[in-house]
Amino acid sequence: MPLQGNIRDFSTTQLLNLVNLSRRTGMLTIFEGVPTGEKDGNNNPKMAPGAQRAQVAFNKGKLIFASLAGQENGLVAVLNKAGKLTDDQAKVLRERAKNTSDKALALRLIGAKYVSQADVVNCIKQHILDVVYNLMSWDDGPFRFDDEITPSGENILVPIDIEPVIIEGARRVREVKELENVVDDLDASLRFPENPREKFKGIHLSVDEWKVVSYVNPKNTIRMIMRQLNMSDVEIKRVVYGLVQAGLVEIVKKTASKEDAAKNAPASRRQQRKGSKPDAQLVNKLINKLKTL
Repeated sequence: MPLQGNIRDFSTTQLLNLVNLSRRTGMLTIFEGVPTGEKDGNNNPKMAPGAQRAQVAFNKGKLIFASLAGQENGLVAVLNKAGKLTDDQAKVLRERAKNTSDKALALRLIGAKYVSQADVVNCIKQHILDVVYNLMSWDDGPFRFDDEITPSGENILVPIDIEPVIIEGARRVREVKELENVVDDLDASLRFPENPREKFKGIHLSVDEWKVVSYVNPKNTIRMIMRQLNMSDVEIKRVVYGLVQAGLVEIVKKTASKEDAAKNAPASRRQQRKGSKPDAQLVNKLINKLKTL
């Protein structure tokens, strides 16, 4: 019988500890919560499992796989995000390797010397950790743990010890609380402050920061930018937090409805230049800089 509950009552950290101590093999699935209209024993609203939010697989107490709904989890996306494949290379591979498993694709890429075996393993490992750290910050949602269920044999599985993940995850949860004091609404948008050129002088940004900066426009919500760049909510909050603290961008609270935001894709760069006339030259410079990275 699967272990079921809500991470509001039995946290992800506790689940990881349980799996680690019992050396279990299986799949943890976390779902969107759908209100049932009833109350549980603690007088909290009962939630039925809805759409899948995340999956994490274990083998004898070790992490081996993780995926996040709404985020690309395949090998091409993972390598592209880590900078091992360019955007153009990733686009070509997505088209040419549609029906190719991650394992088979990894062998082709290694054979063609696009990446090394170590690149593949390290990037997959970092992806698993990023997903797990992200869901460790969640505080609500139904879950189910199914024993002896493992991912498809086409997936690349990388075993990771859980103990250091729990320690680092706890530190990151504290960090997320600090981030959310500043970036508390993913449906807010970003804009450049007055005299942005002065603020960007001598500033050295990371690749992710440059990417986010290239989408800064009141028409683009933080959530839209996150999805466009295939980031998790923790990753986008960390980048935006750093940019805000440095005075490079400002957060603009959302005024339109969430339904309207969901219907709109991120504004094109042509629209950005058109809708942000005071900062048009700066945006062009930032985009050109990004293309050289």
